[in-house]
Amino acid sequence: MNDLKLRILFKVKADLEEIETALAQNLNPYLDLVSETAQHILFSGGKRLRPLLMVLSARLCGYNGNQDKFYSTIFEYLHAATLLHDDLVDGASIRRGKPVAHSIFGNSTAVLVGDFLLARGLSIAAKTKNIKVIEIIAGITENMSQGEIHQLLKKERFDLTQNEYMEIIRRKTAVLIQGACHVGALLANAPFEHENALSEYGYNVGIAFQMADDLLDYTADTTVLGKAVGADLREGKLTLPAIHAIENAPAESRQKIKQIIHNKDFSPEEFQILLEMLKHYGGIDYTRKQATEFIEKAKNAIRIFEPTQTRETLMDIADYALKRKT
Repeated sequence: MNDLKLRILFKVKADLEEIETALAQNLNPYLDLVSETAQHILFSGGKRLRPLLMVLSARLCGYNGNQDKFYSTIFEYLHAATLLHDDLVDGASIRRGKPVAHSIFGNSTAVLVGDFLLARGLSIAAKTKNIKVIEIIAGITENMSQGEIHQLLKKERFDLTQNEYMEIIRRKTAVLIQGACHVGALLANAPFEHENALSEYGYNVGIAFQMADDLLDYTADTTVLGKAVGADLREGKLTLPAIHAIENAPAESRQKIKQIIHNKDFSPEEFQILLEMLKHYGGIDYTRKQATEFIEKAKNAIRIFEPTQTRETLMDIADYALKRKT
């Protein structure tokens, strides 16, 4: 795992440094409070996965301009905006090992700075003067909002189906990663076949990334993850490991699983009992298997490109999306 992460970081070091610079230079807020709040979420240890995928996708398609890092900021600004809003909606207390923004700057400021970051992303998209790029970014913002609302409607509900879960994570997570890869191809004026391949890659990586994130909510170490383990359950969110286990457990065990989840103040001992039940009834293994299949689909999608270091890096990132610890 460490070897994979180090290999990726070694190959993209220069790209990440340029993305970091672009994020700071292109924020351009009018007020110091906006800058301070935005920087709290933007520069608190994010992986920069989404802007990096846009840059690598453009490169894979032969992009030879010098605006890729500038345009890549769209995806980190949109991502940061959703984190500000989601943390407030979910009542979260920790993000990336630090207090959430609304606990420091207040609810109103967090919401409005999130709005600013969404608008900043759209403004930068408009500078491409490419209507397809603008349509993709607008569609992403619509989808992410509706995905969050859908999840909110199903909060603390045990009737969430796997199909509904898939639709929620498609809108909340996959469309942003898919869009980053798709826009990279568009910036390079890639043929439709390459455009479609990178869009497919991004969608599948995005689905697997969220499934892996849902697994980490049960299996990670809090100090490594940067947020409390079991946070999704305490926020009333049912994810695939629990959905599958509930569907496959006998009535008595199903009732026990629901009882623990329903109690938001479950103890560490109860959480461990729940984890063992999710393992026993296949929820953990099933989720990992599903995520693995999406990763394979992602890697297959970009095999139409000639083998290059960029393609290899995208393959590695797909593997890392599933195997990461944070």
